[in-house]
Amino acid sequence: MQKDVNGKSLSGIKNKKLFLFDMDGTIYIDGKLFDGVKDLFEKIAATGGKYVFITNNSSKSLEERVAYLNGTGIAATSGDFMTSTMAAAEILRDKFGKGKIYVQATKSCVKELIGYGLNLTEEYDESVSAILVGYDTELTYEKMKRTCKMLTNTNVPYYATNPDWVCPVDFGYAPDCGSMCFTYEKATGKTPTFIGKPTRFMIDVCVKKYGFTKEQTLVIGDRLYTDIASGVNAGVDTLFVLSGEGTLRDIETLGVKPTFVLNCVSELNDVL
Repeated sequence: MQKDVNGKSLSGIKNKKLFLFDMDGTIYIDGKLFDGVKDLFEKIAATGGKYVFITNNSSKSLEERVAYLNGTGIAATSGDFMTSTMAAAEILRDKFGKGKIYVQATKSCVKELIGYGLNLTEEYDESVSAILVGYDTELTYEKMKRTCKMLTNTNVPYYATNPDWVCPVDFGYAPDCGSMCFTYEKATGKTPTFIGKPTRFMIDVCVKKYGFTKEQTLVIGDRLYTDIASGVNAGVDTLFVLSGEGTLRDIETLGVKPTFVLNCVSELNDVL
Protein backbone atom coordinates (compact mmCIF):
# COMPACT_ATOMS: atom_id res chain seq x y z
CA MET A 1 0.00 0.00 0.00
CA GLN A 2 1.38 3.41 -0.97
CA LYS A 3 2.31 5.79 1.83
CA ASP A 4 3.02 9.51 2.03
CA VAL A 5 6.32 11.05 3.17
CA ASN A 6 5.27 10.66 6.80
CA GLY A 7 4.41 6.97 6.38
CA LYS A 8 0.63 7.49 6.31
CA SER A 9 -1.44 5.23 4.07
CA LEU A 10 -2.78 6.91 0.93
CA SER A 11 -5.67 4.47 0.54
CA GLY A 12 -8.23 7.16 1.40
CA ILE A 13 -7.35 9.08 -1.76
CA LYS A 14 -8.71 6.25 -3.93
CA ASN A 15 -12.26 7.28 -2.94
CA LYS A 16 -11.83 10.91 -3.95
CA LYS A 17 -13.68 12.26 -6.98
CA LEU A 18 -13.35 16.05 -6.78
CA PHE A 19 -9.72 17.18 -6.92
CA LEU A 20 -9.20 20.89 -6.25
CA PHE A 21 -5.73 21.85 -7.45
CA ASP A 22 -3.75 24.93 -6.63
CA MET A 23 -1.67 25.99 -9.63
CA ASP A 24 1.55 27.94 -8.95
CA GLY A 25 3.99 25.64 -7.19
CA THR A 26 1.61 22.67 -7.35
CA ILE A 27 1.21 21.72 -11.02
CA TYR A 28 3.85 24.08 -12.44
CA ILE A 29 6.45 26.70 -11.54
CA ASP A 30 6.81 29.84 -13.62
CA GLY A 31 4.74 28.31 -16.42
CA LYS A 32 6.57 24.97 -16.67
CA LEU A 33 4.41 21.91 -15.96
CA PHE A 34 5.80 19.29 -13.61
CA ASP A 35 6.37 15.86 -15.14
CA GLY A 36 3.36 13.55 -14.95
CA VAL A 37 0.75 16.29 -14.43
CA LYS A 38 -0.97 15.81 -17.78
CA ASP A 39 -1.17 12.04 -17.21
CA LEU A 40 -2.67 12.66 -13.78
CA PHE A 41 -5.49 14.82 -15.10
CA GLU A 42 -6.27 12.29 -17.83
CA LYS A 43 -6.42 9.53 -15.21
CA ILE A 44 -8.78 11.54 -12.99
CA ALA A 45 -11.14 12.18 -15.91
CA ALA A 46 -10.98 8.56 -17.09
CA THR A 47 -12.04 7.27 -13.66
CA GLY A 48 -15.10 9.54 -13.39
CA GLY A 49 -13.45 12.21 -11.31
CA LYS A 50 -13.35 15.98 -11.74
CA TYR A 51 -10.34 18.28 -11.50
CA VAL A 52 -10.78 21.97 -10.79
CA PHE A 53 -8.11 24.65 -10.58
CA ILE A 54 -8.43 26.91 -7.55
CA THR A 55 -5.95 29.75 -7.56
CA ASN A 56 -5.34 32.87 -5.53
CA ASN A 57 -3.35 34.37 -8.40
CA SER A 58 -5.46 37.26 -9.70
CA SER A 59 -2.86 38.65 -12.12
CA LYS A 60 -4.19 36.73 -15.14
CA SER A 61 -7.69 36.55 -16.60
CA LEU A 62 -9.73 33.37 -16.77
CA GLU A 63 -9.38 33.38 -20.56
CA GLU A 64 -5.59 33.53 -20.26
CA ARG A 65 -5.53 30.65 -17.79
CA VAL A 66 -7.72 28.43 -19.98
CA ALA A 67 -5.63 29.22 -23.05
CA TYR A 68 -2.38 28.46 -21.24
CA LEU A 69 -3.50 25.08 -19.93
CA ASN A 70 -4.98 24.12 -23.30
CA GLY A 71 -1.64 25.01 -24.87
CA THR A 72 0.14 22.55 -22.60
CA GLY A 73 -2.22 19.77 -23.66
CA ILE A 74 -4.38 19.85 -20.52
CA ALA A 75 -8.09 19.80 -21.30
CA ALA A 76 -9.61 22.73 -19.42
CA THR A 77 -12.52 25.16 -19.88
CA SER A 78 -13.66 28.22 -17.94
CA GLY A 79 -15.91 25.90 -15.93
CA ASP A 80 -12.86 24.12 -14.52
CA PHE A 81 -11.65 27.14 -12.53
CA MET A 82 -12.37 28.95 -9.31
CA THR A 83 -10.11 31.99 -8.88
CA SER A 84 -9.77 34.69 -6.25
CA THR A 85 -10.90 37.19 -8.90
CA MET A 86 -14.12 35.24 -9.42
CA ALA A 87 -14.66 35.06 -5.66
CA ALA A 88 -13.92 38.77 -5.24
CA ALA A 89 -16.41 39.66 -7.97
CA GLU A 90 -19.14 37.61 -6.30
CA ILE A 91 -18.53 39.17 -2.88
CA LEU A 92 -18.24 42.77 -4.11
CA ARG A 93 -21.32 42.46 -6.32
CA ASP A 94 -23.36 41.04 -3.45
CA LYS A 95 -22.23 43.66 -0.95
CA PHE A 96 -22.03 46.83 -3.03
CA GLY A 97 -24.13 46.30 -6.15
CA LYS A 98 -23.43 49.16 -8.54
CA GLY A 99 -21.41 51.10 -5.98
CA LYS A 100 -18.05 52.33 -7.27
CA ILE A 101 -15.03 50.20 -6.34
CA TYR A 102 -11.44 51.42 -6.44
CA VAL A 103 -9.24 48.62 -7.76
CA GLN A 104 -5.49 48.17 -8.03
CA ALA A 105 -4.81 45.14 -10.22
CA THR A 106 -3.54 44.01 -13.60
CA LYS A 107 -5.37 45.03 -16.76
CA SER A 108 -6.57 41.42 -17.18
CA CYS A 109 -8.00 41.32 -13.67
CA VAL A 110 -9.76 44.66 -14.08
CA LYS A 111 -11.29 43.53 -17.38
CA GLU A 112 -12.58 40.34 -15.80
CA LEU A 113 -14.09 42.20 -12.83
CA ILE A 114 -15.88 44.59 -15.21
CA GLY A 115 -17.29 41.51 -16.94
CA TYR A 116 -19.12 40.69 -13.71
CA GLY A 117 -20.89 44.06 -13.88
CA LEU A 118 -18.82 45.85 -11.24
CA ASN A 119 -18.50 49.63 -11.34
CA LEU A 120 -14.73 50.13 -11.12
CA THR A 121 -12.25 52.97 -11.06
CA GLU A 122 -8.46 52.87 -11.04
CA GLU A 123 -8.24 56.61 -10.33
CA TYR A 124 -8.21 58.44 -7.00
CA ASP A 125 -11.83 58.91 -5.96
CA GLU A 126 -13.06 59.49 -2.40
CA SER A 127 -16.65 58.59 -3.36
CA VAL A 128 -15.94 54.86 -3.70
CA SER A 129 -17.83 52.25 -1.69
CA ALA A 130 -14.86 49.89 -1.29
CA ILE A 131 -11.21 49.27 -2.19
CA LEU A 132 -9.84 46.09 -3.78
CA VAL A 133 -6.16 45.20 -4.20
CA GLY A 134 -5.17 42.28 -6.43
CA TYR A 135 -1.92 40.48 -7.12
CA ASP A 136 -0.55 43.15 -9.43
CA THR A 137 2.37 42.07 -11.61
CA GLU A 138 2.09 45.44 -13.37
CA LEU A 139 2.60 47.37 -10.14
CA THR A 140 4.33 50.76 -10.32
CA TYR A 141 5.30 53.19 -7.61
CA GLU A 142 2.62 55.61 -8.83
CA LYS A 143 -0.03 52.93 -8.40
CA MET A 144 1.27 52.20 -4.89
CA LYS A 145 1.10 55.89 -3.96
CA ARG A 146 -2.46 56.14 -5.32
CA THR A 147 -3.59 53.13 -3.32
CA CYS A 148 -1.97 54.50 -0.17
CA LYS A 149 -3.73 57.82 -0.74
CA MET A 150 -7.06 56.01 -1.13
CA LEU A 151 -6.49 54.04 2.07
CA THR A 152 -5.39 57.13 3.98
CA ASN A 153 -8.16 59.49 2.89
CA THR A 154 -11.16 57.12 2.89
CA ASN A 155 -12.76 54.91 5.51
CA VAL A 156 -14.43 52.29 3.31
CA PRO A 157 -14.19 48.47 3.35
CA TYR A 158 -10.80 47.31 2.09
CA TYR A 159 -10.40 43.92 0.40
CA ALA A 160 -7.55 42.00 -1.20
CA THR A 161 -7.78 38.99 -3.48
CA ASN A 162 -5.31 36.79 -1.59
CA PRO A 163 -2.88 36.77 1.36
CA ASP A 164 0.02 34.89 -0.31
CA TRP A 165 3.37 36.37 0.65
CA VAL A 166 5.22 35.13 -2.45
CA CYS A 167 4.65 33.63 -5.88
CA PRO A 168 7.01 30.87 -7.09
CA VAL A 169 9.18 31.81 -10.09
CA ASP A 170 12.01 30.05 -11.88
CA PHE A 171 14.72 31.56 -9.64
CA GLY A 172 12.83 31.23 -6.35
CA TYR A 173 10.08 33.62 -5.27
CA ALA A 174 8.71 37.08 -5.99
CA PRO A 175 6.31 39.23 -3.88
CA ASP A 176 2.62 38.30 -4.08
CA CYS A 177 -0.50 40.16 -2.96
CA GLY A 178 0.07 39.57 0.76
CA SER A 179 3.47 41.25 0.61
CA MET A 180 2.02 44.19 -1.32
CA CYS A 181 -0.69 44.62 1.30
CA PHE A 182 1.89 44.40 4.10
CA THR A 183 3.64 47.37 2.49
CA TYR A 184 0.37 49.30 2.54
CA GLU A 185 -0.19 48.37 6.18
CA LYS A 186 3.17 49.83 7.11
CA ALA A 187 2.40 53.00 5.15
CA THR A 188 -1.25 53.53 6.16
CA GLY A 189 -2.04 51.30 9.14
CA LYS A 190 -4.85 49.63 7.13
CA THR A 191 -5.20 45.83 6.71
CA PRO A 192 -7.54 44.19 4.19
CA THR A 193 -10.14 41.47 4.40
CA PHE A 194 -8.61 38.74 2.26
CA ILE A 195 -11.01 36.94 -0.10
CA GLY A 196 -9.13 33.93 -1.49
CA LYS A 197 -7.59 30.99 0.30
CA PRO A 198 -7.36 30.30 3.28
CA THR A 199 -11.06 31.19 3.49
CA ARG A 200 -13.42 28.31 2.71
CA PHE A 201 -15.41 30.26 0.11
CA MET A 202 -13.88 28.77 -3.07
CA ILE A 203 -13.97 25.23 -1.66
CA ASP A 204 -17.63 25.43 -0.65
CA VAL A 205 -18.62 26.83 -4.05
CA CYS A 206 -16.79 24.01 -5.88
CA VAL A 207 -18.37 21.24 -3.79
CA LYS A 208 -21.83 22.63 -4.45
CA LYS A 209 -21.24 23.46 -8.12
CA TYR A 210 -19.88 20.06 -9.16
CA GLY A 211 -22.25 17.95 -7.08
CA PHE A 212 -19.79 15.97 -4.98
CA THR A 213 -19.65 15.51 -1.21
CA LYS A 214 -16.99 16.86 1.09
CA GLU A 215 -15.92 13.28 1.76
CA GLN A 216 -15.21 12.89 -1.98
CA THR A 217 -13.19 16.10 -2.14
CA LEU A 218 -9.41 16.63 -1.89
CA VAL A 219 -7.69 20.03 -1.83
CA ILE A 220 -4.12 19.92 -3.18
CA GLY A 221 -1.55 22.68 -2.79
CA ASP A 222 1.97 23.76 -1.87
CA ARG A 223 1.12 26.37 0.78
CA LEU A 224 -0.10 25.41 4.23
CA TYR A 225 -1.33 28.87 5.19
CA THR A 226 -3.53 29.27 2.09
CA ASP A 227 -4.18 26.05 0.12
CA ILE A 228 -4.21 23.54 2.96
CA ALA A 229 -5.82 25.93 5.44
CA SER A 230 -8.71 26.52 3.02
CA GLY A 231 -9.40 22.78 2.92
CA VAL A 232 -9.16 22.51 6.69
CA ASN A 233 -11.53 25.47 7.09
CA ALA A 234 -13.99 23.84 4.66
CA GLY A 235 -13.80 20.47 6.42
CA VAL A 236 -12.32 18.44 3.55
CA ASP A 237 -9.18 16.30 3.21
CA THR A 238 -6.00 17.95 2.01
CA LEU A 239 -2.79 16.97 0.22
CA PHE A 240 0.30 19.10 0.89
CA VAL A 241 2.95 18.91 -1.87
CA LEU A 242 6.58 19.91 -1.33
CA SER A 243 7.18 21.15 -4.90
CA GLY A 244 6.57 24.85 -4.22
CA GLU A 245 6.81 27.21 -1.27
CA GLY A 246 6.02 24.94 1.68
CA THR A 247 8.32 22.62 3.63
CA LEU A 248 7.79 19.85 6.16
CA ARG A 249 9.02 22.18 8.90
CA ASP A 250 6.08 24.50 8.16
CA ILE A 251 3.65 21.88 9.48
CA GLU A 252 5.01 22.34 12.99
CA THR A 253 5.75 26.06 12.85
CA LEU A 254 2.42 27.08 11.28
CA GLY A 255 0.24 24.56 13.07
CA VAL A 256 -1.76 23.64 9.95
CA LYS A 257 -2.09 19.88 9.64
CA PRO A 258 -2.58 18.40 6.13
CA THR A 259 -4.23 15.00 5.74
CA PHE A 260 -1.48 13.75 3.39
CA VAL A 261 1.98 14.94 2.29
CA LEU A 262 3.76 14.07 -1.00
CA ASN A 263 6.89 15.39 -2.65
CA CYS A 264 5.03 16.31 -5.84
CA VAL A 265 1.53 15.97 -7.24
CA SER A 266 2.56 13.53 -9.98
CA GLU A 267 3.03 10.87 -7.29
CA LEU A 268 -0.76 10.61 -7.27
CA ASN A 269 -0.47 8.70 -10.54
CA ASP A 270 0.65 5.66 -8.54
CA VAL A 271 -2.23 6.04 -6.08
CA LEU A 272 -5.28 6.48 -8.33
